[in-house]
This record gives sequence, structure tokens and C-alpha cells, in this order.
Amino acid sequence: MPSKSSARLAALTVAAACSAATTLVLVSPAHAAAVRIHDVQGTTRTSPYAGQKVTDVAGIVTGVRTYGSSKGFWIQDPNPDDDPATSEGVFVFTSSTPKVAVGDSVTVSGTVSEFVPGGTASGNQSVTEITKPTVTVVSSGNAVPAATVIDARSVPAAYAPAGDPAANNSVNGLPLRPSTYALDHYESLEGMNVQVADTRVVTATDPYTELWVTVKPRENASRRGGTVYGSYDAQNTGRLQIQSLGATADFPVANVGDVLEGTTAGPLDYNQFGGYTLVANQLGTLRSAGLERESTEKQKNGELAVATYNVENLDPSDATFEAHASAIVNNLKSPDIVSLEEIQDNNGATDDGTVAADVTVNKLIDAIVAAGGPRYDWRSIDPANDTDGGEPGGNIRQVFLFNPERVSFTDRAGGDATTAVGVQRLRGKAALTVSPGRIDPADTAWKSSRKPLVGEFVFRGRTVIVIANHFNSKGGDQGLTAQYQPPVRSSETQRHQQATLVNAFVKDVLDTQKNADVIALGDINDFEFSGTAQILEDDGELWSAIKSLPKSERYTYDYQGNQQVLDQILVSPSIRRGCDFEYDSVHINSEFHDQISDHDPQVLRFHP
Repeated sequence: MPSKSSARLAALTVAAACSAATTLVLVSPAHAAAVRIHDVQGTTRTSPYAGQKVTDVAGIVTGVRTYGSSKGFWIQDPNPDDDPATSEGVFVFTSSTPKVAVGDSVTVSGTVSEFVPGGTASGNQSVTEITKPTVTVVSSGNAVPAATVIDARSVPAAYAPAGDPAANNSVNGLPLRPSTYALDHYESLEGMNVQVADTRVVTATDPYTELWVTVKPRENASRRGGTVYGSYDAQNTGRLQIQSLGATADFPVANVGDVLEGTTAGPLDYNQFGGYTLVANQLGTLRSAGLERESTEKQKNGELAVATYNVENLDPSDATFEAHASAIVNNLKSPDIVSLEEIQDNNGATDDGTVAADVTVNKLIDAIVAAGGPRYDWRSIDPANDTDGGEPGGNIRQVFLFNPERVSFTDRAGGDATTAVGVQRLRGKAALTVSPGRIDPADTAWKSSRKPLVGEFVFRGRTVIVIANHFNSKGGDQGLTAQYQPPVRSSETQRHQQATLVNAFVKDVLDTQKNADVIALGDINDFEFSGTAQILEDDGELWSAIKSLPKSERYTYDYQGNQQVLDQILVSPSIRRGCDFEYDSVHINSEFHDQISDHDPQVLRFHP
């Protein structure tokens, strides 16, 4: 499947030649003759023949991969054993274009290896392969072994076994129980010809020519066709990634809710960008569900509308300004205050010391006016160069847009990249010492991460303190299909520290004025049920307002078939107790293949 994104595709298709990957060779001097594929695969995730040479392993070629750095082919034994734990298929890594065709009956001699996509540090499972092969074509034009059906009945409801404590919680050495656990079921089919039928798309086609479907259409379904990730114990077992062995141009361009009608079939692979993947040599026909982008309601005269929107590394060279402006005006209905995340400096990723972002922000404001919206005013604080993480040289930061015809900003001098904002009492009310300001910017919790931007606004005589956040990303966490179960979420340690500081600041505000209106919002990079959210909420200082929505509507992001919450708007008790707020997760990006950001914006309307 050649494509313009050849570098990512090479990684996606996991090759022993990839520098980011690791092949585990379990050294053994033995030489195994005349073994079958199910002997090679064994009854655990690692082969009992790893590190050994095997001779004349027989099978029928079911798929050939001629692109990327993982060139090779899959073979399957047409005469399976009676053990459901042992796969009858295996990948043969050739490193160069294979000289076999689907339907060839072959024998393969080579070395059995356990290849870890992404390297051992990733925590991923390994793929059993035969490497450095000598291949003999015995005959051609043979029938390919019938594809094993993957459907709602065959995939267990439980996701994965708990790992072995004696092996650092790895599941690699555990006997496979394919009728009990979904990951065991998929592993028992590794390398085999499999098929799904009439499957609904739950993650749209991405730039790397892949999408996700579900074989369990009723599993935590959202009202718009996706699959909602609602807890650490609900990983959604029916999700499956789809790639293709065909031409990129022929791959379906799908949105969430669309259906691949008919049969989609091919070998079951495993890669570092999603785990188990059906690499199709037969694709179903795409039937569109006609999903449309949402629009929220316009705020009433006495309502304050506050929004958060991650605009994904926006810099002046981007071609998305008009689209973002249209989204803010037409889909978000021109909120009174907009917290923008991932605004880059004036020359984007060029790393030359530039930190100002006025060109970026004003270009967006002009586009909003051209789209029929208000001329927003704005406030932000430039970060110190190369200190806040994100794309190197980009100096991403949060920015407040506000409509000066409806909201005023209270400026108090002294806020900069390194000065901590505090809380003071003025005329009996809580007020900021600097506005805009940053929360504890020198604290190690914010190392290589964005510091919260705090601003003091006035709407119809009422002060509202707004905290714009962009917490540490999930980079480095183990995936749901990792060999370690449960997976380690190492990145949340820093988010917990960040949440502690934001909560403490809100507590200072509420200690100064019990009924203060405080909003903490932004890209929290964690779920509404996460430990991060619990720390932010703590003893009730804040509450994540997305929890006011039905569970089937709680998502702002779509990742590997799981619709999930990363963007949140949390409110203080005075706003929550009023019970007159409205919350809307406005789905304009995450479900669509032609998204302008990977995040959906959020809007809160309330009466201060």
C-alpha cells in the first residue's frame, strides 16, 4: 500500500529492519525439523521455537506485503490442529519484495524470532515471525484457507488477563485462553486469514490509510455511531484496526458511523500503532451514514458562553484559519470567551528564538471577522523559548479570545512567563494579583509542559476567573494491547502533579470568596473518570461539567476506536449549584476523516 506517508507506513507495518523496533531472539542451539505452523506459534504469546532454526514449515500463502520496511508474506496451514489456542498462520519476513503469490503452497526454512513493534521499551506484544527464510514454492493456484470469522459472538467480553506478577505483569508467558479474553482470542489468530462483515466504522480514515471498526455494534455505542471509552475496565473488545494490502487510492475514506458492507478479509497482524490489525486483501464496500458536523445553540443575552478548543499546532503557515474561524462562528456560535490550546509562535516550528504569537492570533481573529463573527480581543503570555513542550520550535501556548462587546478583561500588570499569579481580596471579592498570569510556572510539575493561563473577566458586573490548561500529553504510556496488563500509564504522574497545583489555586480563590465563579478548562489530556480529574475536583472545588451529559455523549476525541474525553470544562460550586448551565461537546472534528483538529471543542453556557 504505497503512500505519501511512507515513513509512518514503514513503522505501521512493523519490520525487523526498523530502528524503532526490536527482535527478541531467545538463543537456543537446537534445530527443529518438520514442525507445523501451530507448533511454531505455540499456546502462549511467544514461540517455543524462538531463536531456533526450523525446516520445511508448510503452508498456503494468504497475503503478500510488498511495501514499507516489513516486506514479507503470511502462510497458513490448511490442516489445523484441534487446539484453539494455537494459531495456524505466521508471517515470513523477507526484507525484500517476496517472490510468492497468494495461493502458492510453500515450504519455509528459517529462524523463528519474536519481533516487538516499537521496541521492547514500548511494552508492546511481540509478533512471531520466520526470518532469513529459504522459500520453496511447491505449487500455485491453491485455495486459500477459509477466513476465520471475527464477530460479536466469537470475541469474549473480557478484554485481557491480569499479567503475571512474577514477570512484571507481562502476559507473554500465560497460556492463551481465547474463549475468555479478547486479546487472547486475537493472539490465537495472529497471522491467520480472518474476516469481518458489515462492520461499523468507529474511527475515521486517517492520513496513514487506516481506520477502525467494531464487530460489536452495541458495545458502548455513541448516538453518532462510535464506541465510547467509559472506564479503565471498559476497553471495548470489539474494536479492530483495518489496513489494506491494496493501493492507497482504493482505501475507503470513511467517517464514524459509516459501514463497510460485505466482507473485509485478510491476515491478522499486530503493529505498534494499535495492536491487532486486519491487513485486508479484500475490503467491504463503504456505505456512508451521512454524519454531519454539529452546531451548538447561541447563548442567550444573559448567558455567558465559554469554550475550549485545541486548534492543533496552529501557526501562520497553516491553511486551516478559515475553517477554524467558520467553526468558531458557525458551529460554536461565537462564544463570549474561547480558550485556545496549541497556538504556535509567529514562525511555527522554526526554532530561532521567536516566542511572540501575535501574527498567529490576529490572523485567526481576522478570519473570524471575515466569517461573520465578532472582532475578538485576546490575552496570553509568551512562554520562555523551548520550555513548554509540544512541537520543537513551536512554543505552543494557551490564548484567551473574548468578545469585548459582551465581556471585559481585567488587566493587572506584572504577569510574565516566570511570575506566579496569586489571589488577593479586593472590595471583599477574590481577585488575581496579575491578569493574565500563570500558575506556579517555576514548579517542576510544568517541566516541558504548558503552564496554566489565568484571566479575570467581567460579564454583566460579575467577575469570572478562567484558567486555561493544556496538561502533559499521554506520550510514553503503554497501549491497551500491551504485553503488560494492566498497561502502565506513566504520563499521568505529571498530570497528577499539575492537577494538584490547579486545584490548590482554585481552593485559594474559594477560600477568599466562597461563591466565586471559577472555570478551569482546556486540553486536560485525561479522562473525566481519571485520577487527574479526581484530583482537579478533590473536595468539590471543581466539577467536570461533561459529566452532565449522558454517557453516550461524553467524548471529545477518537483514538484507536475509542471515543474518549480529553478536553474538559470544570466549574466551581457556585456555577454547578445554579443548575442553569448547559454543556455541549460539539462534534466537528474527531469523527471525520477531513478534520481540521483532532479535538472537538466544548462549550459551557451559564448565568454568572
